[in-house]
Amino acid sequence: MQASIELDRSPAVQYLLRIADTCLILAQRLGEWCGHAPALEEDIAMTNMALDLVGQARALLTRAGQIEGRSHGEDQLAFLRDERDYFNLTLVELPRGDFAFSVLRNAMVATLLKLLWERLASSNDEEVAAIAGKAIKEARYHQQHSADWVVRLGDGTDESHTRMDAALKELWRFVPELFASDAVEEEASASGLGPAWAVLREAWLAEMGAVLDETLLVPPAESAFLSTGKYGVHSEHMGYILAEMQHLQRTYPGGVW
Repeated sequence: MQASIELDRSPAVQYLLRIADTCLILAQRLGEWCGHAPALEEDIAMTNMALDLVGQARALLTRAGQIEGRSHGEDQLAFLRDERDYFNLTLVELPRGDFAFSVLRNAMVATLLKLLWERLASSNDEEVAAIAGKAIKEARYHQQHSADWVVRLGDGTDESHTRMDAALKELWRFVPELFASDAVEEEASASGLGPAWAVLREAWLAEMGAVLDETLLVPPAESAFLSTGKYGVHSEHMGYILAEMQHLQRTYPGGVW
């Protein structure tokens, strides 16, 4: 059985892994829709968005490995870390849920990523800036596609509205984590690597508010609950995702196709 790698937890590495891991884990959840979406077109769309996110994760994992300086490649960083060394938002590790849950989560995360990529396009790290330049276009599509579904379902039938309202109440509890700041993000901001996520809060709320305004959906009041996935402390769901993700790499070390 392949042992876990020892990760360098420097602020720059953690900052990039927060974004990379959020993309990677959401891609795993989106991939679960392959063959199960409510329409063939959506089956393809969900899978394509998952592939976009994997591409973004790969690029950032590679850059994080270069900064770390321990010869860890994208595969090692993706598959051979302990749970506490993943820094994705708790929001993306929650179970797939129904279609309403998934499209609302996609809209929330895509809006955050779009705002992040826009800022990262001017990062003083040329590699990160180049990754952002490509990823912005993908995030904009993800946001628009998901937001269209939020509006269709939120302003649709009684059944679709009820499901979307339930998804909103469940997912909105995890919003505070998106914009909680710490020394990692303060260091990234001070060094010019990327913004502290807290500065994106007002723009994110405005864009998500504009989507919800087209429906009869009203977000609940912000919760005092603060999830901690981006600090490496995860929900009970994360271990199950990693067990599935890591099985081949752990069981057949160095295996290739």
